[in-house]
Amino acid sequence: MNNHKLPIREWIDQITEFMTTEYQPFFDAFKKGVGVPIDSLTHFLQTIPIPVFIIGIVLLSWLLTKKKSMTIFTLIGFLYIYNMDLWKETMETLSLVLSSAFISFIIGIPIGIWSARNDVVRDFVTPILDMMQTMPAFVYLLPAIMFFSIGVVPGVLSSVVFAMPPTIRLTNLGIRQVPSELIEAADSFGSTGGQKLWKVQIPLALPTIMAGINQTIMLSLSMVVIASMIGASGLGEVVLYAVTNLEIGVGFEAGLAVVVLAIILDRLTQNLGQRKNNR
Repeated sequence: MNNHKLPIREWIDQITEFMTTEYQPFFDAFKKGVGVPIDSLTHFLQTIPIPVFIIGIVLLSWLLTKKKSMTIFTLIGFLYIYNMDLWKETMETLSLVLSSAFISFIIGIPIGIWSARNDVVRDFVTPILDMMQTMPAFVYLLPAIMFFSIGVVPGVLSSVVFAMPPTIRLTNLGIRQVPSELIEAADSFGSTGGQKLWKVQIPLALPTIMAGINQTIMLSLSMVVIASMIGASGLGEVVLYAVTNLEIGVGFEAGLAVVVLAIILDRLTQNLGQRKNNR
């Protein structure tokens, strides 16, 4: 046994035990506060009549992409999901993805802006983002289970940690890439820091920020199967069942539904960013 081994395991265990002992009421309240909106969103998506949802998403696809091929794919994709009796699971997955992506945006975009405006913050945040992106996703499940037990909330929070870095990085990058001449021109007109941010930097950085948002949504969706291991329902739960029971056909059915959802979300967010850029 290596007697000179750093006691990282002991440190982490002590911190986890301290937090679960001293702050468990906070974690319970946080779980309830986050879980209620997620459950409400899931219930809302499931109560939308299926024909209305399909027509709405097909129209949205046409408005954003203006491509017949993508519009037809969206229609066929959701008809496939309905035909496979995976509608309920797909809406649960969509709710999980939208919830985790939304939390990533409201936390990640301000941090990205702060990093772009302060080099000290950027230097502090960068190694943390490196760790968040390279740490195996399964590791995030352990503290999530310890603090929040099992269910949708720990699945969403694990997805947030895993998916947030692109939003922060690309928000920071987009704002820093705004030409200095434009910043100097704004200064010469007497613009305040807030005016420069909202009227110059963010509009010009928006395509890059939208690329980060797109990547965050894709990473959130990639956590679907992993989150199902700690009680998050949806298509990941079906895939997990197929893996544990060697049901290859069931796995492919659910896997194709995940692919359909991923392609549609990817194309819609990509074209949303392009439309904003064109304006």
